[in-house]
Amino acid sequence: MSHQPVKFYQTGTFTVGNRLLAPEQRSVQASAERSNAINSGHRACQGCGEALGARYAVDAALRASQGRLIAANATGCLEVFSTPYPETSWQLPWIHSLFGNTAAVATGIAAALKVQGRSDVRVLAQGGDGGTTDIGFGCLSGMFERNDDVLYVCYDNEAYMNTGVQRSSATPPAARTATTPAMGERPGNVFGQGKNLPRIAMAHGIPYVATATVADLHDLEAKVEWAMGLHGARYLHVLVPCPLGWGAASHDTVRLARLAQQSGLFPVFEAEHGEVTAVAKIRRRVPVEEYLMPQKRFAHLFAPQRRDDVIARLQAQADRHIREYGLLDPEGEVA
Repeated sequence: MSHQPVKFYQTGTFTVGNRLLAPEQRSVQASAERSNAINSGHRACQGCGEALGARYAVDAALRASQGRLIAANATGCLEVFSTPYPETSWQLPWIHSLFGNTAAVATGIAAALKVQGRSDVRVLAQGGDGGTTDIGFGCLSGMFERNDDVLYVCYDNEAYMNTGVQRSSATPPAARTATTPAMGERPGNVFGQGKNLPRIAMAHGIPYVATATVADLHDLEAKVEWAMGLHGARYLHVLVPCPLGWGAASHDTVRLARLAQQSGLFPVFEAEHGEVTAVAKIRRRVPVEEYLMPQKRFAHLFAPQRRDDVIARLQAQADRHIREYGLLDPEGEVA
Protein backbone atom coordinates (compact mmCIF):
# COMPACT_ATOMS: atom_id res chain seq x y z
CA MET A 1 0.00 0.00 0.00
CA SER A 2 1.41 3.39 -0.93
CA HIS A 3 1.64 6.02 1.73
CA GLN A 4 2.41 9.69 2.04
CA PRO A 5 4.72 10.96 4.80
CA VAL A 6 2.98 13.07 7.42
CA LYS A 7 3.82 16.75 7.12
CA PHE A 8 4.29 18.77 10.29
CA TYR A 9 3.28 22.40 10.31
CA GLN A 10 3.71 24.54 13.36
CA THR A 11 3.71 28.23 14.00
CA GLY A 12 5.60 29.31 17.06
CA THR A 13 7.62 32.24 18.26
CA PHE A 14 8.15 33.24 14.64
CA THR A 15 4.78 33.91 13.04
CA VAL A 16 6.05 32.82 9.64
CA GLY A 17 6.06 29.29 11.00
CA ASN A 18 9.04 27.31 12.19
CA ARG A 19 8.99 25.18 9.05
CA LEU A 20 10.17 28.21 7.04
CA LEU A 21 13.17 28.88 9.24
CA ALA A 22 16.68 27.63 8.72
CA PRO A 23 17.08 24.16 10.25
CA GLU A 24 19.34 25.43 13.04
CA GLN A 25 16.62 27.86 14.14
CA ARG A 26 13.80 25.33 14.27
CA SER A 27 12.60 23.71 17.46
CA VAL A 28 12.54 19.98 17.98
CA GLN A 29 8.79 20.08 17.64
CA ALA A 30 8.98 21.66 14.18
CA SER A 31 10.87 18.71 12.70
CA ALA A 32 9.27 15.76 10.94
CA GLU A 33 11.79 13.63 12.83
CA ARG A 34 10.55 14.82 16.22
CA SER A 35 10.39 12.10 18.83
CA ASN A 36 7.08 12.94 20.53
CA ALA A 37 8.30 11.75 23.91
CA ILE A 38 4.93 12.47 25.51
CA ASN A 39 2.10 11.77 23.13
CA SER A 40 -1.53 12.80 22.87
CA GLY A 41 -3.96 11.34 25.37
CA HIS A 42 -2.43 12.66 28.56
CA ARG A 43 -4.75 14.38 31.03
CA ALA A 44 -2.96 17.57 31.90
CA CYS A 45 -5.04 20.65 32.63
CA GLN A 46 -5.53 23.18 29.87
CA GLY A 47 -2.54 25.49 29.74
CA CYS A 48 -0.36 23.18 31.87
CA GLY A 49 3.19 24.55 31.90
CA GLU A 50 4.60 21.24 33.11
CA ALA A 51 3.25 19.29 30.13
CA LEU A 52 4.74 21.87 27.78
CA GLY A 53 8.11 21.93 29.53
CA ALA A 54 8.37 18.15 29.78
CA ARG A 55 7.52 17.61 26.14
CA TYR A 56 10.24 19.95 24.91
CA ALA A 57 12.82 18.90 27.47
CA VAL A 58 12.46 15.16 26.95
CA ASP A 59 12.20 15.47 23.17
CA ALA A 60 15.45 17.45 23.18
CA ALA A 61 17.09 14.82 25.39
CA LEU A 62 15.92 12.06 23.05
CA ARG A 63 17.33 13.85 20.03
CA ALA A 64 20.63 14.48 21.78
CA SER A 65 20.92 10.81 22.77
CA GLN A 66 19.82 9.49 19.35
CA GLY A 67 16.74 8.01 21.01
CA ARG A 68 18.71 5.95 23.55
CA LEU A 69 17.28 7.38 26.75
CA ILE A 70 15.68 5.99 29.91
CA ALA A 71 13.60 8.26 32.15
CA ALA A 72 12.78 7.97 35.85
CA ASN A 73 9.79 10.03 36.94
CA ALA A 74 8.75 11.01 40.47
CA THR A 75 5.18 10.81 41.68
CA GLY A 76 3.39 14.07 41.02
CA CYS A 77 1.33 15.89 38.42
CA LEU A 78 3.51 14.83 35.50
CA GLU A 79 3.31 11.17 36.45
CA VAL A 80 -0.42 11.24 37.27
CA PHE A 81 -1.66 12.96 34.14
CA SER A 82 0.60 11.02 31.79
CA THR A 83 0.21 7.48 33.13
CA PRO A 84 -3.27 6.73 34.49
CA TYR A 85 -3.01 2.95 34.92
CA PRO A 86 -3.03 0.98 32.64
CA GLU A 87 -2.39 3.72 30.06
CA THR A 88 0.67 5.82 29.27
CA SER A 89 1.49 8.75 27.00
CA TRP A 90 5.24 8.16 27.16
CA GLN A 91 7.04 6.94 24.05
CA LEU A 92 10.33 5.91 25.66
CA PRO A 93 11.50 3.56 28.45
CA TRP A 94 9.99 5.25 31.49
CA ILE A 95 10.00 4.23 35.16
CA HIS A 96 7.67 5.59 37.84
CA SER A 97 9.56 6.00 41.10
CA LEU A 98 8.30 6.94 44.53
CA PHE A 99 7.78 10.60 45.38
CA GLY A 100 11.17 11.00 47.00
CA ASN A 101 13.63 8.60 45.38
CA THR A 102 13.71 9.53 41.70
CA ALA A 103 17.35 10.57 41.83
CA ALA A 104 18.26 7.28 43.54
CA VAL A 105 16.33 5.25 40.96
CA ALA A 106 18.03 7.13 38.12
CA THR A 107 21.39 6.54 39.80
CA GLY A 108 20.63 2.82 39.92
CA ILE A 109 19.75 2.79 36.23
CA ALA A 110 22.98 4.59 35.37
CA ALA A 111 24.97 2.15 37.52
CA ALA A 112 23.33 -0.86 35.85
CA LEU A 113 24.11 0.53 32.40
CA LYS A 114 27.72 1.11 33.44
CA VAL A 115 28.04 -2.51 34.60
CA GLN A 116 26.64 -3.63 31.24
CA GLY A 117 29.08 -1.41 29.38
CA ARG A 118 26.20 0.54 27.80
CA SER A 119 27.76 3.99 27.47
CA ASP A 120 25.43 4.72 24.55
CA VAL A 121 22.29 4.83 26.74
CA ARG A 122 21.67 7.96 28.83
CA VAL A 123 19.54 8.56 31.91
CA LEU A 124 17.08 11.34 32.68
CA ALA A 125 15.34 11.93 36.02
CA GLN A 126 12.44 14.32 36.39
CA GLY A 127 9.99 15.52 39.01
CA GLY A 128 8.14 18.52 40.35
CA ASP A 129 9.30 20.92 43.01
CA GLY A 130 7.74 18.88 45.81
CA GLY A 131 9.52 15.69 44.81
CA THR A 132 12.73 17.63 44.18
CA THR A 133 13.18 20.42 46.73
CA ASP A 134 11.39 18.64 49.58
CA ILE A 135 10.76 14.91 49.63
CA GLY A 136 13.52 13.95 47.22
CA PHE A 137 16.12 16.44 48.41
CA GLY A 138 18.35 13.93 50.19
CA CYS A 139 18.53 11.50 47.26
CA LEU A 140 19.19 14.38 44.88
CA SER A 141 22.00 15.78 47.01
CA GLY A 142 23.53 12.30 47.12
CA MET A 143 23.34 12.08 43.34
CA PHE A 144 25.13 15.42 43.08
CA GLU A 145 27.77 14.47 45.67
CA ARG A 146 28.58 11.23 43.84
CA ASN A 147 28.50 13.03 40.47
CA ASP A 148 26.31 10.30 39.00
CA ASP A 149 25.82 10.43 35.23
CA VAL A 150 22.22 11.64 35.30
CA LEU A 151 20.43 14.73 34.03
CA TYR A 152 17.81 15.76 36.60
CA VAL A 153 15.04 18.10 35.45
CA CYS A 154 12.82 19.83 38.01
CA TYR A 155 9.54 21.23 36.68
CA ASP A 156 8.83 23.94 39.23
CA ASN A 157 5.20 25.03 39.57
CA GLU A 158 5.88 26.28 43.09
CA ALA A 159 3.57 24.02 45.12
CA TYR A 160 2.18 20.49 45.49
CA MET A 161 -0.41 20.90 42.73
CA ASN A 162 -1.42 17.27 42.31
CA THR A 163 -2.66 16.91 45.90
CA GLY A 164 -4.49 20.20 46.30
CA VAL A 165 -2.04 23.11 46.04
CA GLN A 166 -0.11 22.75 49.29
CA ARG A 167 2.97 24.84 50.05
CA SER A 168 6.40 23.50 49.08
CA SER A 169 9.85 24.89 49.79
CA ALA A 170 9.70 26.39 46.29
CA THR A 171 6.52 28.39 47.01
CA PRO A 172 7.35 32.10 46.75
CA PRO A 173 6.80 34.55 49.61
CA ALA A 174 3.27 35.96 49.99
CA ALA A 175 1.71 33.34 47.69
CA ARG A 176 -1.45 31.70 48.98
CA THR A 177 -1.78 27.93 49.03
CA ALA A 178 -4.11 25.50 50.80
CA THR A 179 -1.64 25.30 53.69
CA THR A 180 -0.67 28.96 54.17
CA PRO A 181 -2.61 31.55 56.21
CA ALA A 182 -5.73 32.66 54.35
CA MET A 183 -6.38 35.68 56.55
CA GLY A 184 -4.89 37.72 59.32
CA GLU A 185 -2.16 40.32 59.27
CA ARG A 186 0.09 38.39 56.88
CA PRO A 187 -1.83 35.95 54.65
CA GLY A 188 0.10 33.80 52.21
CA ASN A 189 3.53 32.21 52.49
CA VAL A 190 6.05 33.69 54.87
CA PHE A 191 9.23 35.48 53.84
CA GLY A 192 12.64 34.06 54.66
CA GLN A 193 11.91 30.38 54.11
CA GLY A 194 12.26 27.97 51.19
CA LYS A 195 15.16 26.69 49.14
CA ASN A 196 17.03 28.03 46.15
CA LEU A 197 17.80 24.63 44.69
CA PRO A 198 19.80 25.80 41.65
CA ARG A 199 22.21 27.53 44.04
CA ILE A 200 22.33 24.45 46.27
CA ALA A 201 23.14 22.34 43.21
CA MET A 202 25.90 24.79 42.29
CA ALA A 203 27.35 24.42 45.79
CA HIS A 204 27.94 20.72 45.02
CA GLY A 205 30.30 21.76 42.22
CA ILE A 206 28.60 19.53 39.63
CA PRO A 207 29.38 19.91 35.91
CA TYR A 208 26.23 21.80 34.90
CA VAL A 209 23.34 23.69 36.50
CA ALA A 210 20.84 25.82 34.60
CA THR A 211 17.44 27.44 34.90
CA ALA A 212 14.87 27.94 32.15
CA THR A 213 11.21 28.79 31.60
CA VAL A 214 8.53 27.66 29.17
CA ALA A 215 8.52 31.21 27.79
CA ASP A 216 11.68 30.42 25.80
CA LEU A 217 11.46 26.86 24.50
CA HIS A 218 14.48 27.25 22.21
CA ASP A 219 16.55 28.13 25.27
CA LEU A 220 15.15 25.12 27.14
CA GLU A 221 15.99 22.79 24.25
CA ALA A 222 19.49 24.20 23.89
CA LYS A 223 20.23 23.73 27.58
CA VAL A 224 18.99 20.14 27.55
CA GLU A 225 21.07 19.33 24.48
CA TRP A 226 24.17 20.93 26.02
CA ALA A 227 23.62 19.01 29.27
CA MET A 228 23.24 15.74 27.36
CA GLY A 229 26.64 16.36 25.80
CA LEU A 230 28.21 16.30 29.26
CA HIS A 231 28.73 13.47 31.74
CA GLY A 232 28.28 13.48 35.47
CA ALA A 233 25.47 15.04 37.50
CA ARG A 234 23.56 17.81 35.77
CA TYR A 235 20.59 19.81 37.02
CA LEU A 236 17.99 21.85 35.12
CA HIS A 237 15.34 23.87 36.98
CA VAL A 238 12.40 24.88 34.76
CA LEU A 239 9.66 27.34 35.77
CA VAL A 240 6.30 25.89 34.66
CA PRO A 241 3.28 28.03 35.63
CA CYS A 242 0.19 26.14 36.80
CA PRO A 243 -3.12 27.81 35.89
CA LEU A 244 -5.01 25.85 38.55
CA GLY A 245 -2.62 26.38 41.45
CA TRP A 246 -1.69 29.94 40.53
CA GLY A 247 -5.26 31.02 39.83
CA ALA A 248 -4.33 32.25 36.38
CA ALA A 249 -5.94 32.05 32.95
CA SER A 250 -4.86 29.01 30.94
CA HIS A 251 -3.77 31.21 28.06
CA ASP A 252 -1.42 33.17 30.33
CA THR A 253 1.01 30.33 31.06
CA VAL A 254 3.78 31.46 28.72
CA ARG A 255 3.14 35.13 29.50
CA LEU A 256 3.54 34.57 33.24
CA ALA A 257 6.75 32.61 32.74
CA ARG A 258 8.09 35.49 30.67
CA LEU A 259 7.06 38.08 33.26
CA ALA A 260 8.75 36.07 36.02
CA GLN A 261 12.01 36.30 34.09
CA GLN A 262 11.60 39.91 32.96
CA SER A 263 10.81 41.10 36.48
CA GLY A 264 13.89 39.43 37.93
CA LEU A 265 11.95 37.15 40.26
CA PHE A 266 13.15 34.08 38.34
CA PRO A 267 16.73 34.54 37.11
CA VAL A 268 17.61 32.46 34.05
CA PHE A 269 21.25 31.42 33.97
CA GLU A 270 23.80 28.64 33.42
CA ALA A 271 26.60 27.50 35.72
CA GLU A 272 29.45 25.03 35.42
CA HIS A 273 31.31 23.57 38.38
CA GLY A 274 29.73 26.06 40.76
CA GLU A 275 30.32 29.24 38.76
CA VAL A 276 27.78 31.19 36.71
CA THR A 277 28.85 31.17 33.06
CA ALA A 278 25.91 32.81 31.27
CA VAL A 279 22.71 34.70 32.08
CA ALA A 280 19.60 35.59 30.09
CA LYS A 281 19.54 39.37 30.08
CA ILE A 282 16.34 41.26 30.80
CA ARG A 283 15.67 43.39 27.74
CA ARG A 284 12.46 44.96 28.99
CA ARG A 285 12.31 45.09 32.75
CA VAL A 286 8.84 45.01 34.29
CA PRO A 287 7.79 45.73 37.88
CA VAL A 288 6.89 42.65 39.93
CA GLU A 289 3.36 43.97 40.20
CA GLU A 290 2.81 43.19 36.53
CA TYR A 291 3.66 39.55 37.24
CA LEU A 292 1.66 39.30 40.49
CA MET A 293 -1.66 40.83 39.43
CA PRO A 294 -2.87 38.14 36.97
CA GLN A 295 -2.56 35.45 39.68
CA LYS A 296 -5.26 34.83 42.29
CA ARG A 297 -2.67 33.43 44.69
CA PHE A 298 -1.46 37.03 45.08
CA ALA A 299 -4.90 38.68 44.95
CA HIS A 300 -4.78 39.54 48.66
CA LEU A 301 -1.92 41.95 47.91
CA PHE A 302 -4.26 44.19 45.91
CA ALA A 303 -7.72 43.84 47.54
CA PRO A 304 -9.56 44.62 49.70
CA GLN A 305 -6.57 46.75 50.71
CA ARG A 306 -3.41 47.15 48.69
CA ARG A 307 -0.30 45.81 50.49
CA ASP A 308 2.44 48.08 49.18
CA ASP A 309 4.80 46.91 51.92
CA VAL A 310 4.65 43.28 50.75
CA ILE A 311 4.87 44.23 47.07
CA ALA A 312 7.95 46.32 47.91
CA ARG A 313 9.59 43.31 49.60
CA LEU A 314 8.99 41.19 46.51
CA GLN A 315 10.34 43.98 44.32
CA ALA A 316 13.44 44.13 46.51
CA GLN A 317 13.91 40.40 46.03
CA ALA A 318 13.74 40.82 42.24
CA ASP A 319 16.15 43.78 42.41
CA ARG A 320 18.61 41.68 44.39
CA HIS A 321 18.49 38.92 41.76
CA ILE A 322 19.18 41.48 39.05
CA ARG A 323 22.22 42.77 40.92
CA GLU A 324 23.57 39.35 41.90
CA TYR A 325 23.34 37.84 38.42
CA GLY A 326 23.84 41.01 36.35
CA LEU A 327 20.53 40.45 34.58
CA LEU A 328 19.74 43.90 33.30
CA ASP A 329 20.70 44.56 29.70
CA PRO A 330 22.19 48.06 29.65
CA GLU A 331 20.70 48.57 26.19
CA GLY A 332 17.32 47.22 27.20
CA GLU A 333 14.14 49.13 27.82
CA VAL A 334 12.87 49.74 31.35
CA ALA A 335 9.09 49.55 31.56
